[in-house]
Amino acid sequence: MISIGKVLGTFSAKKDLQSSPRPRVKSLNLITGYGIAFDKFAGKELDKTVMIVGIKAYEIAKENGIDLVYGSLGENILLDFDPHKYKIGDVFYINSCAIQITESCTVCKHLSKFDNKLPKLLKDNRGLYCKILSDGEIKEQMQVEIKKDK
Repeated sequence: MISIGKVLGTFSAKKDLQSSPRPRVKSLNLITGYGIAFDKFAGKELDKTVMIVGIKAYEIAKENGIDLVYGSLGENILLDFDPHKYKIGDVFYINSCAIQITESCTVCKHLSKFDNKLPKLLKDNRGLYCKILSDGEIKEQMQVEIKKDK
C-alpha cells in the first residue's frame, strides 16, 4: 500500500435535513451494503453511497472568484489530492474502510445557486461516487492509501 493523501474533512446530512452545504461531522461510520450511518442517502443507490471530492474543486472555484464553504459540493469526504487522477474500479483504503470508485459525479444544476459559472467550471472535477467495500470509521487527517501496482 502507498499513501496518496489524507482526509481534510468529513460531511453528512441526516435524513431529515435539507441543507447545503452538507454539514461537517467528526467522523463517518461506513457500513457495507447500506451506506453512511444516519446519512440521508444511506440504503439507496449502493454504488453511490459515498461522494469524494478533491480540494482542487474548491481551488478552481476560488481562482474564479467563487468562495465556497467546504461541504458545498455535496461531498462526504474532502481529500487533499485530486481523486480524478484515478479510474473507475480503483479502491481507496482509509483506516479499516475500503471504498471503490464507481462513477464520476455529474454536475448538478443546484451548484448554480452559488454561481452560474460553477457547473461549467467543475464539470471534470466535481467529485466521484464510491461504493463501500469494507466497514469502518473515517475521520479528518486519516491517511488515504491505494495498493501498489504489481
